[in-house]
Amino acid sequence: MIIRVAERASRSGASKIVIATDDQEIVSVAEAHGYQATLTRADHPSGTDRIAEVCQRLNAEAQQVIVNVQGDEPMMDPALITAVAKRLTDEPGASVSTAAVPIMDGESLQSPHVVKVVCNAAGHALYFSRAPIPYHRDQWPSLQQLSLRHTTETAPWLRHLGIYGFRASALAEFVTWPSAPIERTEQLEQLRWLWQGRAIAVHIAREAPHAGVDTPEDLDRVRALWSSTQTD
Repeated sequence: MIIRVAERASRSGASKIVIATDDQEIVSVAEAHGYQATLTRADHPSGTDRIAEVCQRLNAEAQQVIVNVQGDEPMMDPALITAVAKRLTDEPGASVSTAAVPIMDGESLQSPHVVKVVCNAAGHALYFSRAPIPYHRDQWPSLQQLSLRHTTETAPWLRHLGIYGFRASALAEFVTWPSAPIERTEQLEQLRWLWQGRAIAVHIAREAPHAGVDTPEDLDRVRALWSSTQTD
């Protein structure tokens, strides 16, 4: 699965693909397939801390843009990786970039497992939450019919996608900050950036990539999907 993720990332136009892991077996498999891999510490509290360690080891320049793609996303769209990187390079004042898609159904809007994001006029994140934000005071009782009333262009709700672009200098700062109160409350690491006053630029995609692999059932689903698309 890690190799499939790396293959998708290599199609994004990235100048370098690095697999960061605390597992020697993954390093060996990656190198056997011709990919650069780095063995990191095993005690990192988050994936962002792991990426920061790799950037330090590689002596990344301060303005270098790094996109973090999770290793359980074998169906990640290479175009989305490219868009997240471009969103950051186009925004000199932003420290981080990420992506979101319109929410088109009431179930997703109300689910705490679907993270929502609200943006400002510049397309920067104002807040991330597991709660249904923005809260529509007058229409809330009827939001189960959300998909019947909105298109992707008019839907006021956005689902956050867990892909990030970082500047190397911003990662170096991130690892020095303590976790934020709102981060601990929501259990959302990205809120630490907002707590510290850093801008997160959000790319709005038209559709989400296929879900990643968290369970054996997910793995069966992705294998079937992969076979149906005949992707190498």
